[in-house]
Amino acid sequence: MEEIFLDCNKMTSKSEAHKYIKKMLKFPDYYGGNLDALWDLLSTKSRAVSIFLLHEEKLYENLGDYGKHMAEVFKDAAAMNTSVQVYMFR
Repeated sequence: MEEIFLDCNKMTSKSEAHKYIKKMLKFPDYYGGNLDALWDLLSTKSRAVSIFLLHEEKLYENLGDYGKHMAEVFKDAAAMNTSVQVYMFR
């Protein structure tokens, strides 16, 4: 199982967050850089992956409500797709 560590300190804006996620999760070039696109790729990922969101509170501090929605996308995709596991750390 692949392990990916996402440092929420690096997610300082919506666009920076999506660029960072795209790079770290090796998403394809067509990744749309929004929550719907994040959901689409996480919920259909077939290779097993554990995603560790480090410094979770920074996601909320930096992105506000958008950060809360992003965290929900990660959690909901993991609940739906058994190939994806998400762990959040403060």
